[in-house]
Amino acid sequence: MNITDVERDALYKVIHSRRDVRKDFIPKTIPDEVLERILKAGHHAPSVGFMQPWDFILVTEQQTKNALKKGYESASVESAQKFSDEKRAEYQSFKLEGILEAPLGICVTCDRERNGPVVIGRTIKPEMDLYSTVCAIQNIWLAARAENIGLGWVSIIHDDVLRETLDIPANIEIIAYLCLGYVSNFKDKPELETFGWLPRENISQLIHKEKWSKKA
Repeated sequence: MNITDVERDALYKVIHSRRDVRKDFIPKTIPDEVLERILKAGHHAPSVGFMQPWDFILVTEQQTKNALKKGYESASVESAQKFSDEKRAEYQSFKLEGILEAPLGICVTCDRERNGPVVIGRTIKPEMDLYSTVCAIQNIWLAARAENIGLGWVSIIHDDVLRETLDIPANIEIIAYLCLGYVSNFKDKPELETFGWLPRENISQLIHKEKWSKKA
């Protein structure tokens, strides 16, 4: 099945306009059929040995979100102490999550025991199942953007908070907590780039030819 030029251009548009959304969520429910398409996109990600190690926990109840928000706030205070005084003030001025504002949360997990102890492609690099799950998250992110739905990855929260709140078994790895919802607008650039926290790297400085020491 060939991809048309129009379809190709649409894919690149989605990739380049994807954003990590932390605010601007609006109180509009994601229709079931749209959510199904997004989750199926995640489920069709590549996975090592075709083990499909992911699960998706859907979070909509306010009580659950309140508990996760409390966990984020505690982790954010802890995180702020790791920055210099100058950077700490700037860090604390950023809004870095949308746990309460987003209509839907999705916790993505990885079952490293799925389909047995020996998996094709994981015999030398056992962490490949974790990378596979991240591929599923990227698919979800791009599918959400194609549906004009914002998504933000909340990484400033301890796994034990997610594990206790969402009743996740001890043998299951927690990979991500995602906030999804329709938004009032999508930013032209990533917020941290706009704020001057860091610039986008020049891709010409990131490409090597044959050896690390040789720039392309």
